[in-house]
Amino acid sequence: MSRFFFDNRKSLINDAVDGLLLTARHQNLTRLDIDPAIRIVARRDWDKSKVAVISGGGSGHEPAHAGFVGKGMLTAAVCGDLFASPSVDAVLNAIVAVTGDRGCLLIVKNYTGDRLNFGLAAEKAKRHGLKVEMVIVSDDVALPDNKQPRGIAGTALVHKIAGFAAEQGKSLSDVRALAQQASDAVKSLGVALQTCSLPGSTEDGRIKQGEAELGLGIHGEPGASTISTQNSREIVATLVERLTAEVPADARLAVLIN
Repeated sequence: MSRFFFDNRKSLINDAVDGLLLTARHQNLTRLDIDPAIRIVARRDWDKSKVAVISGGGSGHEPAHAGFVGKGMLTAAVCGDLFASPSVDAVLNAIVAVTGDRGCLLIVKNYTGDRLNFGLAAEKAKRHGLKVEMVIVSDDVALPDNKQPRGIAGTALVHKIAGFAAEQGKSLSDVRALAQQASDAVKSLGVALQTCSLPGSTEDGRIKQGEAELGLGIHGEPGASTISTQNSREIVATLVERLTAEVPADARLAVLIN
């Protein structure tokens, strides 16, 4: 049996997007009417007078990323299929729809599909004469020797910093520089008592009762280690110890608990 209530798996993502639009507190969001297979949530009040900030990725991580669209945050979010990067055409349509003379910044999590599709869309947009820059977020510190750290929860902080800079009217180069600075500085570490599961899946997961997995990936990728405890104080102490080792001793910190 599935762990989820849902109507029809084929319409699941469109239903979720429609629900987001209907319940947006300020009614400030819209879905761009391009193609049923392309899901782009954008600011309804956007006028292209400032640098656009776009992010996105596979669906199933809500509220990321469509829930972060709004003034001082993202201009638009591109929603792929469940745990699958949006297509090059979807990203390109988002760029073309919201980018004006000031240009556009893409904020991309460090996964192969996202890097490839957002990167190809950026190159195509540049050939259309648009100014496009990209920042890749790789904030996961679960595997210290990993040459390709994953982009996880810290991406939301990069959204906020880039979105604030764009709202202040800063140039594309300045918005990109601040976003890159934030991306370089942010460090994240996940912990979970069970793996994620897709609607319709009957998989029970691999984590045993009484254990937690440190560094579990957002798509269920294996973590770095297993902790034989569910005690919150001990788990938090482990997380803090690992994260503290990744930042300068005199650093001013902002903490995001997801």
